[in-house]
Amino acid sequence: MMLRSTIRVALLFAATSAFAQMNGNIASSADTQQNTRPSVLQQVGIDQRLGESLPLDARFKDDTGKDVTLGDYFHSNRPVLLAIVYYDCPMLCTQVLNGMTSALDVLKFSAGKEFDVVAVSIDPRETPEIAAAKKKTYIQRYKRPGAENAFHFLTGQQSAITAVTKAAGFRYVWDEKTQQYAHQSALILVTPEGRVAQYYYGIEYSPKDMRLGMIEASKDKIGNLADQVVLFCYHYDPTTGRYGAMLMNLVRAGGALTVLATRRIHVHIDPERTS
Repeated sequence: MMLRSTIRVALLFAATSAFAQMNGNIASSADTQQNTRPSVLQQVGIDQRLGESLPLDARFKDDTGKDVTLGDYFHSNRPVLLAIVYYDCPMLCTQVLNGMTSALDVLKFSAGKEFDVVAVSIDPRETPEIAAAKKKTYIQRYKRPGAENAFHFLTGQQSAITAVTKAAGFRYVWDEKTQQYAHQSALILVTPEGRVAQYYYGIEYSPKDMRLGMIEASKDKIGNLADQVVLFCYHYDPTTGRYGAMLMNLVRAGGALTVLATRRIHVHIDPERTS
């Protein structure tokens, strides 16, 4: 019995650590004994707000110290990939930004052409200088021309931060014991009009899902005909943040391709029959 109890406690601790940016001291002894999630983590999560409008009038400072609004980064055709993080985060936020940049490096779309990247710090104490240093790191990792004008790292007052996180469904909390923010990890895709379109969970992201999501979010203003065929066969699953195959659409697409192939063969053979 003692061994089983020890295993349960160990598994609970591992699960809560992966769930949020915390360290081993976050759980109180009472929480652990009751085999429940630590009270701090009950305030942490991501509530999907698909279709919700972000507060584009929320005021921030960019990484140069310039006063901006969130709406300054939304254009007629380009969706925005939003990362809600904080720049001095010792672990999880760095993993989110690393995972984002790794996926974007594979993506054929380029920041500044087909989409933009906006990072918003949840820590009102952070400064444009801190944001600029973090931005420099990811511009160097991304290595594509024009990235410095497409990556935007913002800082702001608590009122603006709260407005954005509430609209996006991003719940987080400051933990006094660890002197860190507890939060989950995700990227949020936003339409050019500023509406929440998709969530990508975790710290590793699928370039294919990002590409399809960006095409849908832009209302087909980016991408090509092949992308439209793929979108016809796949649909976005908000519970997983990924695209899954739609069986009937795959069957229909396969049937259409078969018909087209048959017609091409017929057109090729028919002249020989009449000669």
